[in-house]
Amino acid sequence: MSMKNYATAKYVGLGKPGKGYVSTQSGAFDNQPYGFNTRFEDEKGTNPEEQIAAAHASCFTMALSFALAENGFEEGELNTKATVTLEKDGDGFKVASSALELSASVSGISDDEFNQIAESAKQNCPISKLLNCDISLTIK
Repeated sequence: MSMKNYATAKYVGLGKPGKGYVSTQSGAFDNQPYGFNTRFEDEKGTNPEEQIAAAHASCFTMALSFALAENGFEEGELNTKATVTLEKDGDGFKVASSALELSASVSGISDDEFNQIAESAKQNCPISKLLNCDISLTIK
């Protein structure tokens, strides 16, 4: 099975004063603004790291949900926050880490079994596999 999804980005103007717009195939993002001011200052809009954090949080949470269901668990709620850290790297920047914070309530599971399934989901979700950075998981 192979799936393809796409997003588009356009940038009008160059450098710091330029303005970007990002859209997704599904329409969830439709010309959402991004640029220097939304990335490094507090201007309203999105930025690539926020989008990576959303992708990682949603991918991991879905992977964990499916893994729990495959192990016979039917009731529960999972809430994940992903914090992506952008750091200076020479003349540029790099995504240095993605910290997953998970709050969960799953009926009938031991802490040990839950932690094992969650760690496996962290390692095996497609976005975790894509990221070349330190990925941590804190379970509450």
